[in-house]
Amino acid sequence: MKGLKPLLQKIAKLRILVVGDVMLDHYIWGDATRISPEAPVPVVDIARDSWTAGGAANVALNIASLGARCTVAGYFGLDDAGQRLTTILHGKRIATVTTPGAAPTIVKTRVLVQHQQLCRLDREAPPTAYHVPTAKAESLLAAEIAACDAVILSDYAKGILNDDIVDRVTALARKAGKFVALDPKPRHKLAFHGLDLITPNKREALQLAGIEPLPHTRFPAAEVCAQLHARYATRNLVITLGEDGMLLSKSGKIVKTIPTAAREVFDVSGAGDTSLAGLVLALTAGATLETAALFANAAAGVVVGKIGTATVTPEELVAYVDKQP
Repeated sequence: MKGLKPLLQKIAKLRILVVGDVMLDHYIWGDATRISPEAPVPVVDIARDSWTAGGAANVALNIASLGARCTVAGYFGLDDAGQRLTTILHGKRIATVTTPGAAPTIVKTRVLVQHQQLCRLDREAPPTAYHVPTAKAESLLAAEIAACDAVILSDYAKGILNDDIVDRVTALARKAGKFVALDPKPRHKLAFHGLDLITPNKREALQLAGIEPLPHTRFPAAEVCAQLHARYATRNLVITLGEDGMLLSKSGKIVKTIPTAAREVFDVSGAGDTSLAGLVLALTAGATLETAALFANAAAGVVVGKIGTATVTPEELVAYVDKQP
């Protein structure tokens, strides 16, 4: 990838605001050598616990890891999990904006046995518990939007983002001339229009386009891109295709498909967050859509080679790209 180091230098001067569903990722590491006498399930001997930021907070971690400044706005509960999540983010020099409420912090606990995920345990309240009045959200975010170079709306359908919040944040960002990106969750059915970037995966793109694919048929890329542009008028569209790479589209037309950069895949947790962070950083730094996709694809290629929700540093990215054919 040409021009990587100059691009990273431009990225280091950026400030990004992430708004969305923050959560704490908890990992229980252990081993299982026997079946419980109480039920046909493995007995896990716990070796250690670890915690990191998940959801929108993981997008923020990836932005900071790649060298840019970042602020993340979301719901941090007044509990041990909220305090732990805040401490993790502040430790990476990520500023936090807390929305009001009395709900628990969202926590995802993954049990891993010999680096294989055995199960996941989720702690969260109903989405209504995380809703924020639009006026309150606007007062919390207006100064942050004015100070940033780009806004990322990271939707995990947990309740922070709704139509009013998306509409108001987008309006404030547009007025200030800021880049706006959304990672959508179609089951949430957010109303959005005219954004600079959306980054659905293959399944999400089909749902957003209202297309029900026939079994054993190829992904209808041209139809999906045309439908998404007609419905949402997004300037740039990047559909993540998993092992097939990334599909790039502008104005409803296919630009290119970028093959995946990953050579070894250990864990795809958070890879979408890494891709989103990389795309927004590169595009905001002035890169073309193709260059931004190559940058994001390489960053995700590093992350999936690690266990658990992970990030990538500029040094790791340069070393990874230098090794590619």
